[in-house]
Amino acid sequence: MIISQLPELFVQRERALLGPRFDAMFSYPGQGAVRGASVNALRCTPQQFAALADFPLEASPFCASAFVVPQPDWKPGRHPYHHAGAFYAQEPSASAPAALLDVHPGMRVADLCAAPGGKTSQLAAALAGHGVLLANEFVAARAEVLRQNLERMGVTNAIVTNEDTARLAAAYPGQFDRILVDAPCSGEGMFRKESVAVTQYDQPLLDRCAALGAEILENAAAMLAPGGILVYSTCTFAPGEDEGQIAAFLARHPEFTLCDLSGCGFGQPGEANRTGDYPLQAEYCRRIWPCDGGEGHFMAKLQKAADAPAVELPRGKNGKGKGGKTPRVDAKALQAWQSFAKELFPTLAGQPIAVVGDGFLLEPPALLPAAKLHVLRAGVPAGRAAKGRFEPAHALFMAYGAQCTNCEELTLADPRTAAWLRGEEIEAQTAQNGWCAVLVDGFPLGGGKASGGRIKNHYPKALRNLK
Repeated sequence: MIISQLPELFVQRERALLGPRFDAMFSYPGQGAVRGASVNALRCTPQQFAALADFPLEASPFCASAFVVPQPDWKPGRHPYHHAGAFYAQEPSASAPAALLDVHPGMRVADLCAAPGGKTSQLAAALAGHGVLLANEFVAARAEVLRQNLERMGVTNAIVTNEDTARLAAAYPGQFDRILVDAPCSGEGMFRKESVAVTQYDQPLLDRCAALGAEILENAAAMLAPGGILVYSTCTFAPGEDEGQIAAFLARHPEFTLCDLSGCGFGQPGEANRTGDYPLQAEYCRRIWPCDGGEGHFMAKLQKAADAPAVELPRGKNGKGKGGKTPRVDAKALQAWQSFAKELFPTLAGQPIAVVGDGFLLEPPALLPAAKLHVLRAGVPAGRAAKGRFEPAHALFMAYGAQCTNCEELTLADPRTAAWLRGEEIEAQTAQNGWCAVLVDGFPLGGGKASGGRIKNHYPKALRNLK
């Protein structure tokens, strides 16, 4: 991208703020947007991934678990490891905000603007299956994409919601140790990647995004526990959405302090001439400019005082999903599941299970109160009862396929791998008759049913490589 292709409104503002630095800061490296892969620690380590990958990788300066992929024709969505949730394809600097949140196993973590799920999957990997992850997206279609991506990545302890953050704040006051707000923004950092970011750009958009970001920050503040940490990020350069947003928030919330990100190892400090009407130690914030090797990001890390007043939980009945009660477990259905689990997933046989209609749900270790919220998923769909038999769900194999006692082992070089992802029946070489997990280099690619030396393909049609 060249400067003449940028919106004039944007160029005028940035030239006024940056002065003679403007041309250098907006020096975009290369001809196209930088591409990257963030490794899913629920599947493997970055070192293991690098040893297995059949495409070039370079270390990312923004996150220890991410790589830059210097291959212009790379098609990540068709790669078997992408299908298996071993990595998430994202612009490298987009992996930075989640890494700054300092998540540890056992925490209660919320991602309030989570779709499509790249940063959310990083948070899930940091939790390592312990604790609770609330992944929320306001736009329904994007929330469904979020649900699908977390299923692909094998996340077991997520509650996926399609909600307004004000309703979440009312349901979960003071409940989270860590919160990520990757706010909907004017997308100035997307100018090179997405042409619509240029065509839709105007002052009303900037104003709307700043107001929405402020609203979400307020709700996040209410949801954060005393002593908790909140990371706010955008993919824009606009002062009203970045330094100015944080300065105004801190003026309203003296119980929060701004953490110093100067030692994070990437990017450049925030800028004092962007703070608006309120004081701010802008150098504590972090910016990634195009010249830094990213498309453009802003990040601020905030901590709530340990002695901040606790927020009282609302009284009344709380349930799961749209306010419903926890379903009763049907004895016959439960027996069908337990027989299946003892044979193929013995580590799951004793876990709590719920029956919803004819479906089975493996519940996460702990469910937060979710009264009258639109919950798309809470736990792992295990399968359903059908004519006295148990039919496992794709989600079960994606979450626990590596633990299955009956597996078909594939490799990247095996032509059966591409055939499987096209939805074709394949030869059984390691799996015995019956349901089996299909793995590529140990990463799950769903499940199938083996019989007579062949495996019937149950990989969902919507996910297949059909072209």
